[in-house]
This record gives sequence, structure tokens and C-alpha cells, in this order.
Amino acid sequence: MTTFHLLLIAVLQGVTEFLPISSSGHLILLPALTGLKDQGQVIDVAVHLGTLIAVMLYFWRDVGLALGGIPRLIYGRVDSPGAKLAFLLLVATVPVVIAGLLLKLTGLDDIMRGSVALIGLTMLGFGVVLLWSDKTGATHKTAANWSLRHAVILGLWQALALIPGTSRSGICITGARHLGYGRTDATKLAMLMSIPTILASGTLLAAEVSATANYAIVKDAALATVFAFVAALAALILMMRLLKTVSFTPYVIYRVILGLCLLVWAYS
Repeated sequence: MTTFHLLLIAVLQGVTEFLPISSSGHLILLPALTGLKDQGQVIDVAVHLGTLIAVMLYFWRDVGLALGGIPRLIYGRVDSPGAKLAFLLLVATVPVVIAGLLLKLTGLDDIMRGSVALIGLTMLGFGVVLLWSDKTGATHKTAANWSLRHAVILGLWQALALIPGTSRSGICITGARHLGYGRTDATKLAMLMSIPTILASGTLLAAEVSATANYAIVKDAALATVFAFVAALAALILMMRLLKTVSFTPYVIYRVILGLCLLVWAYS
């Protein structure tokens, strides 16, 4: 792959992974709309690794807290803030892992991946749902109020992100805003939930492609990881700053316009 192609994929993944506009949808659309060769699963793993490093670095305090609580969690004790956070993140990850395995075993993931019309519908539909939740949701809860019940609910919301075009961050933010979390705290929860989810999906993909990797692919993957890390970190910093003064409406407008264009293209 050329450096430009790797840069394009990595920046697209890095920027859209954390913005509520669907990274998977954009990566599927890239070869469909440009004619470029599909990047393959090795590069998918690489760009996901880059975004994982970015979100862990940005939320390093929370990550450190959760990691410190894992030993207590292993012994069945959820009696510290770190153990509680690690436990809730684990609970929130279970639904998407189960749903992902079911889709893979049934082959539905490949069927959905090839549908531009489906991406258009989810871009449009879940964009409107995000707007509704953002405009009507209360703001009295903070990330510190995260409970087991809310972890289960947000985990179910997150499972919807397996439908291409939904946006993992977008649907988690939608669910959190609906539960009454403020914009910044809803986004923080969505970002923290991405860590075990990306780790789980990346591990699965890595196991599938490890036997076929060669030096050239590994070199491309390393470059893609760096590009995706830089793009994801920049997108995270920008979005978290903008949330202090800007709502999610600009992202919704983008989703609606893109969704409508994709539907017109798919059915024309």
C-alpha cells in the first residue's frame, strides 16, 4: 500500500472513531466510493491499535484507576473506585462481545458490511436519535454516578454499533444523554467504554490475521498505527474542548446530509 493510502485510512479511522459519525461506516465507504483497494484486516487492526493508544493516553488517570482496581476485582471485591470502574467497563462490554460473535457466526456482519443503503439509513436515523437525546436529555448525572444498571443499559446501546454506520461513540453518547449525563460526562463514558471494546475486537482480528502477516504488511501496519494515533488524539482533544461550548448538532447535520446522499446514491 502507498503511504498516502495508509495515511488516508488511518486519519479517517482516527478522526471518526471518537466523533459520533461512524468510523466503520466511513472505512467501508472509502473503497466503495473511491475505487481504492480494501485495506484488509491487518491494517484494520493497526488503526484500531492507534486509536486505542490515543484514548488510553488521553484518559490516563481513569485508565490507571481501572487497571489498579483489577487485582481487587479478580478476588471478587468491588470495594474501591478503581475496582468499580473496571467492573462496570467489563459489564458494559459483554453485550457487544456476545452480539459481535453472533453476527460473525451467522455471517450477518459480512452482509451488512456491503450495504451502502444500510449505512445511509443508520447515518440518518441514529443521527436524528442523537439530536433528540441531546436536546431532551437531562444533565444532572456525572461519570462518578455511573451504576451497574446504567452500565448494562449503555452496553446494550453499544451493541447497536455493530450495525455499520451507527457509530460506537455516537450511540453510547446517545444512550448516556438519554440517561441524564451531561455532554462531557456522556462522552467520557463513551470513550472509556471504547477501550475494552476496541481491545476485544482488535484481539479477535489479530488472531485471525497473525498467520498471514509478512514483513511488508507489518511495516505498513506500524505506519498506520502511528498515523491513526496522531489523528485520534487530535480529534479527541478537539472534541472534548468543543463540548464546552458546542452541542452535537454539527455532527448530526453531517450525518443527515451524508445519510441522505448515500440513500440517493444507493437507490438511483
